Amino acid sequence: MEYILSREGGWDSVQDWMDVLSGGEKQRVAMARLFYHGPQFAILDECTSAVSMDVEGAIYTLCRQRNITLFTVSHRKSLWVHHEYYLHMDGRGNYQFKKIDENTFQFGS
Repeated sequence: MEYILSREGGWDSVQDWMDVLSGGEKQRVAMARLFYHGPQFAILDECTSAVSMDVEGAIYTLCRQRNITLFTVSHRKSLWVHHEYYLHMDGRGNYQFKKIDENTFQFGS
């Protein structure tokens, strides 16, 4: 993401970063902060919705390598390969908590 520094005037530039960064750039910065702090657990709410699937895979692989336990809120079934369990809430007070395996019905997109 070095290009952002040159694009926006360097490290000392004062910007409204919410207006300057794209959605994917904001998500990458948020994940960089996660890796910097290295928590034991992280709750990720649609944290990769604006990045490509290869970047998404790299992010989740790095989280696993760094032993960060993830709770992910997402509609992307591509993320299931990075998790062992799912919690499905139906919006009416009911839920299912199950292990993900090759027979798991995958909802979402």
